[in-house]
Amino acid sequence: MTPVFQLSKASVHFGRPAHAVRALSDVTLTIQPGERVALIGANGCGKSTLLRLLHGLAEATAGQVRCDPAARQAMLFQHPHLLRLSVQSNIALGLWLRGTRWREAKVLALAALARVGLTELAQRSARKLSGGQQQRVALARAWALAPQVLLLDEPTASLDPHAKREVEALINEFANPHQATSPAMTLVFASHNLGQVKRLASRVIYLEHGRVLADLPVDDFFGGSLLQAQYPAAHLFVKGELV
Repeated sequence: MTPVFQLSKASVHFGRPAHAVRALSDVTLTIQPGERVALIGANGCGKSTLLRLLHGLAEATAGQVRCDPAARQAMLFQHPHLLRLSVQSNIALGLWLRGTRWREAKVLALAALARVGLTELAQRSARKLSGGQQQRVALARAWALAPQVLLLDEPTASLDPHAKREVEALINEFANPHQATSPAMTLVFASHNLGQVKRLASRVIYLEHGRVLADLPVDDFFGGSLLQAQYPAAHLFVKGELV
């Protein structure tokens, strides 16, 4: 299989060279199709920058970043940007910009809203929805584009518990298609919710100060003994004891 992403000693620096801030340093990793990868670590560790690098919203200042050009991508941010349009038009616009005729885009937008259970809100102003509803609209907008790779930056961090469960359930459904013939979506997401990581991820990457310090299957990461022995910083973070 062609990897979805291949990074080799990739670094991202912000600011002038003399005072540059290192957001990522020498990151080397490969993500295969169908993997469900969680990015964890303290605030400022580089999770969001890594997601933006994978999605082409940030450029590497050193090293190499290779993305499979055939893999369609979509990204969901912690605070989705919705235009001053109806819910249906917010979704249809993305399809129209991709080349779909407007009439067909509106039909597909309704199908996407049905997928997330928001058909009745199609003509509501998108910016007047609750936070949970806005995140579900953003998910519908991403799903409508039929992505093979979905990148998510703290998708449930600002939501109440009920909305968190709803959005997480939708993410899980999108990543696991009901049809056996449909390929599994590649999922890369940042989260501070370790319970969510256990439920959604098959692999966990722990970052600290822009560096990858641990990269393990989810069962090994939360298993205890291996993490404690080989990745003490990650072990302390999981226990909530990292300073």
